[in-house]
Amino acid sequence: MSQQAAVAADALHTPADQVRVNRHRADWRGWKFMWPFALVFVFVFVIPILYAIYISFFQKQMVGGTQFVGINNYIRLFHDQQFWSSVGRVALFTCVQVPIMLFLSAAMALALDSMKLHGAKFFRISTFLPYAVPAVVSTLVWGFMYGAKYGLVGSLNDWLGTNLDVLSPSVLLASIGNIVTWEFTGYNMLIFYSSLSTIPHSLYEAASIDGASEWQIIKSIKLPELKGSLAITVIFSIIGSFQLFNEPSILQNMVPGNAITTYYTPNMYAYNLSFAGNQSNYAAALAITMAVITMAIAYAVQLNSMKEQMK
Repeated sequence: MSQQAAVAADALHTPADQVRVNRHRADWRGWKFMWPFALVFVFVFVIPILYAIYISFFQKQMVGGTQFVGINNYIRLFHDQQFWSSVGRVALFTCVQVPIMLFLSAAMALALDSMKLHGAKFFRISTFLPYAVPAVVSTLVWGFMYGAKYGLVGSLNDWLGTNLDVLSPSVLLASIGNIVTWEFTGYNMLIFYSSLSTIPHSLYEAASIDGASEWQIIKSIKLPELKGSLAITVIFSIIGSFQLFNEPSILQNMVPGNAITTYYTPNMYAYNLSFAGNQSNYAAALAITMAVITMAIAYAVQLNSMKEQMK
């Protein structure tokens, strides 16, 4: 008789009052592994947010020190034309740059997944490398190339006899969008490519045997699989666009005149209010308002994505 059979036989002959009952008890051992992250999360994320909300209800006075003003900072922000100008600028940036970037990312992912691209490994690594470059370094490199009197654009002007200036106020936002697209297209491409990698290639072979063309395979099999990853990339891209700071801040000293103002983006406006204007309370109200706007837009995108996936 095996050991398991012997244990089962003994259990059958055990009196009812001696049978051990496994009662469900809360097991807190998993929290022991989580507490280091939870501790850092609370001190780095939760407490700063709560403190920002707290100080947004106060205002520094030249006479009397810091005083409680309630929602006056938010009311002032609602009537601040500079704030709404910066919000409109990043909204326009988001509506134009994000679709272009995600279209390029999806096209590159589809090209990789087609198994017809030569040097696929090199292509995948080279497209992801810009994401590994810090945003400050990327902006400096592109800023020097954008220069009309030096760099690549200046050399092209001398060679072609043109007077192209990609840092002029009329096209400056598009130039910043080009930098951001160069930085994050490869990152989003990997997200799309990972989704496509979950599709079994036998499904493609079956579709080809049935007479489906390459475009029909993309339209009927690949693109529906990208809906989930598309929602993630859209949400991340919206959040990143509304947090636009590094690129315009670095280009501010490279752009002639006052094309990039201190309120060019909401983050730049909050930074200058807090550190240059000594208005940290008002800057906190601005930051909280932008967080609410961003979360509302991201939540709306997520709900729309869930409805599309349920169809």
